[in-house]
This record gives sequence, C-alpha cells and structure tokens, in this order.
Amino acid sequence: MDWRFAKTAVVTGAGSGIGRALVLELARQGFKVGIADIDPEGARRTLEEVGSAGGAADVFRCDVRSPEEVQKMADHFFGLWGEVGLLANNAGLMASGLIEEIPLEEWRKVIDVDLWGPVHGCRAFLPRMKKQKSGHVLITASMAGITPPLEESPYNVAKAGAIALGESLKTELAPCGIGVTILNPMGVNTNVVKNSYCSGEVLELWQTSFQATRQTPEDIARTTLKAVRRNKLYVFPHLHGKFFWYQKRLFPESFFGALAFLNRKGLAKPWFRQMAKRGWL
Repeated sequence: MDWRFAKTAVVTGAGSGIGRALVLELARQGFKVGIADIDPEGARRTLEEVGSAGGAADVFRCDVRSPEEVQKMADHFFGLWGEVGLLANNAGLMASGLIEEIPLEEWRKVIDVDLWGPVHGCRAFLPRMKKQKSGHVLITASMAGITPPLEESPYNVAKAGAIALGESLKTELAPCGIGVTILNPMGVNTNVVKNSYCSGEVLELWQTSFQATRQTPEDIARTTLKAVRRNKLYVFPHLHGKFFWYQKRLFPESFFGALAFLNRKGLAKPWFRQMAKRGWL
C-alpha cells in the first residue's frame, strides 16, 4: 500500500521514547523527518541515530506550549521541503497526585503540552496541508484519556481532550484529503514519568509497569505507522487496552462503578499494583 501523502514528517517530542521511535521508523521507510523537541540534547541523539541508519532528518528546537514557536517550526519545515505529509503531535507530560494536591502550575503545564500542543500544531500546519489537499495528523493520546487511572487527573483530562480533538478533526478534515490517527498506548518505557511531576507511589507503579511491559517504543511506532498508512482513526497497540476500551464503551456505568467500589474498599491501588506487575497499566 502506497502512502497517500508526501514522505515528509514532523514529529514533536522526538528526543526520546515513542517520538524517537517514530522518527527512526519513518526514516527507515524513506521519509525526510523533522525532529522537534524542547530538549536539544535528546533531539541531537535522535538525529545521530537517523544519520547512522542512513536516513535524512533536520532538528528544530520547539516548545509546543508556545504557538509562536510552533508556527516558526511549521514555517521552517514547509520552507525546507515545500510539503509536510505527516504531522505527529507526540510531545507529552504527566502529573500525579490527589486533585487538590497537584500544584496548579503542574496542571497548566500538562494541559499546555498534552492538549494545547496538538492544538498549536494543527493550527500551524493544517492551512498549508489543506492547500496540498493531502496529509495526515497523528495525535499521541493515551488510554488514560479513555480509562483514567487513579490520581492522574491532569494527564487524564489532557489526553481525553486530545482524543476529542482527533475525533473532531477526522470529520472536519475529510473534505480536504487529510487523515487523522489517534494513538492510545498503555504503559511504555519512555521518559514521560522521569520528566513529570509524580508522587513516589505513582512513580514506583509506572516503573514497575515499564519493566514488565512487552511493548517497546519501536513496537508502538511500527504499529502506529501501519494504522496511519491505512488511515485508521484509533490505534490500541496493547491488546488489553482495546479490551478496556470496549468495556468502557459498552458498560460505562458499570466500568466506573466498579472502579469507585474498589477505591471505597481500599482495593483499587492493590489492583493497580497487580496490573503494573503484569505491564498492563
């Protein structure tokens, strides 16, 4: 199956984790790739890996919280290539703790990166993508936006918003020849926790899950790009993630009622710990 758009891509949050894996997989498939990240050192390492693999890439430092910086990034890559086929809104942060204990500054930071970041990306890139009459938008959301884990309200809220953004764009962009894919992974061993505001308990929980999970960022990248190529709206790279999605869609009252019951009885956190040991968070 051929790609439906130009083989040029810009990936935010490309300095590590899923972002780096997407860049490397795109480069292997013959794309020219824009490596965008707020961390210049991480972006440089990604560029070195692309170069070692014989791929072509360019680095642009960008804080996705700033619409001005994202616009400059779009201007740079459209100026460099003429067309951008794929925009991957991948940069992400999280925060954990009780809703009233997480500082408002951390709330704003997570929502600015995880929700406003994709909004800024789409507003900067889509006008010229529409003129191309081709392209694709990838949004890295999370299962947290569908089945919210305990004590991660900022992340859950931002990722739910990112999912709604992708769903809205699927319809809005249909007349323009632009596809949309929403990636909803569960636990993957990335730097998202290390770079985020996390309580010790939650940090330990995610580290346990990361060590136990069988899915690597490279696995996620390959699965995601297959979905992009097929113009699929949703990607659930973890089988148990898809199961939880169906459970919520079919039995929403029962799903959240069961979680609330477990938490009232003090059983929710032990249940999540068992999930983490299996790599199922």
